[in-house]
Amino acid sequence: MHKPGDVILGGLFEIHYPSVFPELTFTSGPTQLSCQGFEPPGFRHAMTMAFAIEEINRSADLLPNVTLGYSLYDNCATLVIGFSAVLSLASGREEHSLLQEACVGPPPVLGIVGDSFSTFSIAISDVIGLFKLPIVSHLSTCACLSDKRQFPTFFRTVPSDHFQIIGLVHLMKYFDWRWVGIIYSQGVYSEEGTMAFAKEAEKEGICVEYRLPYSKTHVKFPAIVEALRKSSSKVVLLFLSFTKSFLSEIEKYNITGKQCVGSEAWITKTDLASDRRKSILQGAMGFALPQASIPGLGEFLLSFKPSDEPQSAIVKDFWESFFDCSFSPSNTSATCTGTEDLSTVSSDYTDVTHFRPENNVYKAVYLVAYAIHALLQCHNGSNPTTGKSCVTKDQVLEHIKYMNFTTQSGANVFFDENGDSVAQYDLVNWQIKDDGSVEIVNIGQFDTSLPELQKFKLKDNTRIVWGGNSIEVPRSVCREPCPPGTRKAIKKHKPVCCFDCFECPEGTISNETSSPDCLICPPEFWPNEKKDQCLPKPTEYLSYNEIMGALLTGFGCVGIFLSLLTSIIFLTHKETPIVKANNSELSFLLLFSLTLCFLCSLTFIGRPSEWSCMLRHTAFGITFVLCISCVLGKTIVVLMAFRATLPGRNMMKWFGPAQQRLSVLSFTLVQVVICVLWLTTNPPFPRMNMIYYKDKIILECALGSAVGFWAVLGYIGLLALLCFILAFFARKLPDSFNEAKLITFSMLIFCAVWITFIPAYVSSPGKFTVAVETFAILSSAFGLLICIFAPKCYIILIKPEKNRRRAVMGKFVVPHICFCFWF
Repeated sequence: MHKPGDVILGGLFEIHYPSVFPELTFTSGPTQLSCQGFEPPGFRHAMTMAFAIEEINRSADLLPNVTLGYSLYDNCATLVIGFSAVLSLASGREEHSLLQEACVGPPPVLGIVGDSFSTFSIAISDVIGLFKLPIVSHLSTCACLSDKRQFPTFFRTVPSDHFQIIGLVHLMKYFDWRWVGIIYSQGVYSEEGTMAFAKEAEKEGICVEYRLPYSKTHVKFPAIVEALRKSSSKVVLLFLSFTKSFLSEIEKYNITGKQCVGSEAWITKTDLASDRRKSILQGAMGFALPQASIPGLGEFLLSFKPSDEPQSAIVKDFWESFFDCSFSPSNTSATCTGTEDLSTVSSDYTDVTHFRPENNVYKAVYLVAYAIHALLQCHNGSNPTTGKSCVTKDQVLEHIKYMNFTTQSGANVFFDENGDSVAQYDLVNWQIKDDGSVEIVNIGQFDTSLPELQKFKLKDNTRIVWGGNSIEVPRSVCREPCPPGTRKAIKKHKPVCCFDCFECPEGTISNETSSPDCLICPPEFWPNEKKDQCLPKPTEYLSYNEIMGALLTGFGCVGIFLSLLTSIIFLTHKETPIVKANNSELSFLLLFSLTLCFLCSLTFIGRPSEWSCMLRHTAFGITFVLCISCVLGKTIVVLMAFRATLPGRNMMKWFGPAQQRLSVLSFTLVQVVICVLWLTTNPPFPRMNMIYYKDKIILECALGSAVGFWAVLGYIGLLALLCFILAFFARKLPDSFNEAKLITFSMLIFCAVWITFIPAYVSSPGKFTVAVETFAILSSAFGLLICIFAPKCYIILIKPEKNRRRAVMGKFVVPHICFCFWF
């Protein structure tokens, strides 16, 4: 199709498909290739270019006083024909006169719109680039064409596949499709796109289960069928140029349950649907060129008549194919009148509700027109846009690099350093209705001009149909993500999406899905049962609220009560012989010290604090020394009283009441000095013990100085041992008021308790250590209280007849001994 003008633009479109190659017999010259099978979309693209040029020619602002013309060629989807056509456009010769010397046909063009195939654009740009002739493609998307060193004259108004690949990866990531298969057609477009997708997908943790090529020869088609049937991935990316051919073959095998994701090359072609293919294409999803509104284009396409291009054989083919008629008399078809109404036929050509690739053609024409317009704005031999002289036609190429304009349809056009335009896509979804019709529904967008987190987004409240008759988003993973509490372990020689999940070891957690490592909890924390978070360790100490603490507290209170009760009994009967005969002053002091011992046991129960830790050990040491000192004083009094057997030898004057008080005070002061030294040098302190148990914290009182603790304990033991030895020597003295046997037995209990305490204390864990020490205090205090005072209380309360002077002195006691002890 040709239209004269002051400046000519070339166009290259796929209008026929397929091409039939001549048979090479080598007995005669080969015939020309023949183009068959009219393609309405390609013709529609060509008509869009014609519409854009007419619109520019009507504009008073763009290229005033300059008329644009066009030369539009059909590449028949065959490189040899497309290459021949582009050489004709570059040289200004018709195809059939390329080898003739005469220059016939239209003048050379200043720019070419096309081709629609990436493979063709690569071959054409390699050669036409030598002529500095700009080529602006509307559908060649191969990312390889962004290499300006190799293709310096190539531009495009369609986004590079690089951006489509990024969009597809965003799509897979959004729906968590981590395990996909790829079927691609042979050719630069699909092969480059497939490799780029696999590379980008790997960065986001998306794995490719299989990657199989499809060719028209169907050599590997059985492998494709086998993969679709046996693969575990539910999502299949169809990166195809020959989609119709592939679907025609695959529909024979009744493969279902797959979510198809399509490339821009076929995702909006509703003519691919047939009754048997609908189960495959139902719910298909992919990125399409954005919809656009081009005012007047719909009316132009529908009002076109063969009379508008009377010399074009392509127009006649289009009309005959469209209306199934013939301009030549024929017995098999009706005669074309040329006045048929296009709007009465439903096809891809007459569907003027959506303009996707047409908008790219429209922008490409305007791009070249604006570049020529800028070229003509010369002032003093240089162009204001580039600053270069305006003398050669290759300056159109220079101006295209700097173009930034808005078309009549409102589309903004500009290029990056690679000659690529801004990438914008519509996310579309195939929705096949009950009546069998196909609706391509726009469900989202992908726009690279927006910030990273806003590039990909779905429309709100949009219904999405999923493949495989699924009512929810299909799951396509090699292995479900490892839940929190486990870690992910990659399998050797397997894709990263195929992994094992192992439970986190003791003391570690993972709070993220598919975490590669487990984190160690801080010392004060411990994992919960699910091992997905660290919780504060429970603290353990001997509390009043638990049974063991309550029992010990109860026993301590009982001991205090009994001590006070005994004191009251002795106080109320202080004038009776049995109280007087048993050294009432030391008895009351002993009862007081025993009360303090029982009170001291209560300091071991409850949450340890700095003061309680210092108090419990020192109070325990001092009160017990006071207690043992009193018992020791009683024992010495008994011994001295009974050893003074000769008349006139009053030994009690050496150990009278003053000496008794002094001895108790002296023994106790020694313990006080030990405790003061302990507290001033390295006192006990509260400590969180996190070593004994892994999952809980023991709140305990650290000893500070172990020497101080064992010195306190050792001093108590030394006094107890001394008391036991002295009482043992006095055990056979007369029984009337002799306490030696009772003291001996009480000291025996006391020593037994504290000897068994040491190994129990060392080996008991946590709060049981405190419980053992408390129990030892209580049991030894009870031993002293019961052994020494229970018999006396029995006589005072139950046998008062024995609490008389005659009964107390007995027949074996000599008078002066009784007098001494009475004193």
